[in-house]
Amino acid sequence: MDPNPALTIRYGEIDAAYADRLASTPAEDDGPVWMVNLMAYRDRAEYADGRPTTLTGQEADDRYTPLGPLAAVGAQIVFAGDVDTQLLGDSPQWHRVAVVRYPTRRAFVDLQAHPDFVALHEHKDAGMAHTFVIGCRPLAAPDLPADAPSWDDVPHPPTDQDPSVAVVHVLRYHGGWDGSGDEMSAYTDHAARIAVPHGVRVGGWFDVEGTIIGDGRSWDQVRFNLFPSREAFMAVVLDPDRLAAQRDHREVAIADTYTMIVRPFLDRLRESFTW
Repeated sequence: MDPNPALTIRYGEIDAAYADRLASTPAEDDGPVWMVNLMAYRDRAEYADGRPTTLTGQEADDRYTPLGPLAAVGAQIVFAGDVDTQLLGDSPQWHRVAVVRYPTRRAFVDLQAHPDFVALHEHKDAGMAHTFVIGCRPLAAPDLPADAPSWDDVPHPPTDQDPSVAVVHVLRYHGGWDGSGDEMSAYTDHAARIAVPHGVRVGGWFDVEGTIIGDGRSWDQVRFNLFPSREAFMAVVLDPDRLAAQRDHREVAIADTYTMIVRPFLDRLRESFTW
């Protein structure tokens, strides 16, 4: 969101209705919000004022990273990782996923007017080709069975060559959750029986309340699932019973999705639910 008129953006469309909700939620009804950021970088940074630069898009965005302004409004980056493989969703091709926890919706709005944020924003605008910023609240996720194996005891444990991965699903359902929840729950229950012995963990599931920057599409949920290795994920994906459940339930439920294998370099997602 960039409601500050001093800021212009070239990397997405602002949802004015959700911007109004963020800005007008009464204090007594406000609370934490998790902003899921999907980022696609320009090959080369392009500053709006035309200045010459040798920076890549990612390097420009790294200069933007507003740690000081985020701290000033009580927000923290709680997840960040680079996209290893985009499995579903053709365009944009995402490069990085990050999640920022804000203590209130008002804090997110206040960030946009922070002088240091405004000063840094030119680097984000120069580096970013496309971005989605999806406002979320945590969902209850299935509990891990008591007999779930540790990652030391699964068929494909993490190694230096194949470390743990997060699989990120951005989901829109046919008819919303009310229309497709039963089908998706049936798939999830079936897939979990296959995935848990391979070490799957829920990193965080979210209900989407709005997409402040995007391309006009709406989303229903974002799910982060953790696997001990890419090989473990592939073993689950290719399991014949899971493929049957995908055909019978998941494909019936989902109208649109991005699914990505992400290599996290910061993950405090589950911890952030208790702050």
